[in-house]
Amino acid sequence: MGNILVLAEQRDGIFKSGTLAAVTFAKQVAGMRGCGYDILVIGDGVDSVAAEAAKYGAGKVYVVDKPDFANYLAQSYAFVTAEVAKATGASVVCSVASTTGKDCLPRVATRLEAGMASDVVGIGEGGATFIRPTWAGNVLEEVRIQTEVQVVTVRPTDFDKAEAGGASPIEAFATAWDGGTMKQRFVEFRASDSSRPDISDAKVVIAGGRGLKAKDNFALVEQLADLLGGAVGATRAAVDAEYIDNDYQIGQTGKVCAPDLYIGAGISGAIQHLAGMKNSKVIVAINKDEEAPIFSVADYGLVADLFKVLPELTQAIKNHKGI
Repeated sequence: MGNILVLAEQRDGIFKSGTLAAVTFAKQVAGMRGCGYDILVIGDGVDSVAAEAAKYGAGKVYVVDKPDFANYLAQSYAFVTAEVAKATGASVVCSVASTTGKDCLPRVATRLEAGMASDVVGIGEGGATFIRPTWAGNVLEEVRIQTEVQVVTVRPTDFDKAEAGGASPIEAFATAWDGGTMKQRFVEFRASDSSRPDISDAKVVIAGGRGLKAKDNFALVEQLADLLGGAVGATRAAVDAEYIDNDYQIGQTGKVCAPDLYIGAGISGAIQHLAGMKNSKVIVAINKDEEAPIFSVADYGLVADLFKVLPELTQAIKNHKGI
């Protein structure tokens, strides 16, 4: 049986730690199937990324390092990932279920004529089946992919990040990719400049919903997040109402997070939002409606007016910190 191939994520030469959830998945499946796992790094000037990837016990770290891959494009990255999978005889190709993974891996599956399971949260007996949520997480289904090669994206909040251990050999892979065949072209990447941590990696997330009533009121959420060194999040309803950019959306169609502390203010708790944060270690809900569904998953619930509670909470933390 072929090894498992993990597609690593990086941006600007920085290894994305979310990849480590996919590495843990690969380790577990490899242990059940009696095979190994490799890691693939694609980019331009990614020596440091490859060196970081080599710390997690993979059989090999394959590197495709060319100017053509300086910026992520689904067409080129999918071509190379499928090419490496074929060349190495990989039986499973996986990545974390991030924006990039969700964009790239279905194209990899098409190139490999492989079945695919997305947002996998668990592994069935013997590593032969995969468990994934459906109906916004209300139902877990166990799926068996019938094709010889299987493609999987892994929900990062459901697998622990792999611990460093072992040194993997790094091997350059000579791709046949021809940039002249490109049907896509990179125009620009507009980054959201913020000193706050990314939602997916943050230990603290303060999120606001439609109950904030206006864009300016998100300042209440931002002030509390900054005091706690946390990330700011939002519901789709808040994003649709243009209170905040969609980069901050948490949920089934947004980002998934599992921080140590999640505080939701003015959030009713639609199942689509809960799917993105219900694995948080401690959930605090603030809502005037005592019947709000978010209270069903909250560890601590406060039935109160957020416009009174958030300023008081922010001031209490300032007093505690001596600010």
